[in-house]
Amino acid sequence: MATPNTVNGFSREMFENWTVQMRKGVLDLCILKALSAREWYGYALVKALVAVPGVGVAEGSIYPLLARLRRQGLVTTRLEESNEGPARKYYLATTEGRALAEEMEAYFAEMLRGVAGLQAAVNAEADRLPGTLPTK
Repeated sequence: MATPNTVNGFSREMFENWTVQMRKGVLDLCILKALSAREWYGYALVKALVAVPGVGVAEGSIYPLLARLRRQGLVTTRLEESNEGPARKYYLATTEGRALAEEMEAYFAEMLRGVAGLQAAVNAEADRLPGTLPTK
């Protein structure tokens, strides 16, 4: 029986911790890929990232990530005067940031292929076992 702290008998806290870790890695990838493609004004990047399904990021958490990526030498910034208010900060991936984004993307794609392959193998095995329902 499920309690408020369990989902299908599993710890809700465990699932939430797992999703937080997944989102952190995916968010770094999303930021670096976006900044590898072109320069972004900070607020426009924040709005684009908040709209990514599943990432579930709060606006206030992106600026500290951008600051960390800048300190790590993965992102550069520049200020540009604006007619609509204060100066705007623009972000762009460095050569190192672009290289890391490509490596992260390749690893993520490999992981997805591996998970899909494992699931296919598990399904095929389950289909061969007597007394089990087909998975398709």
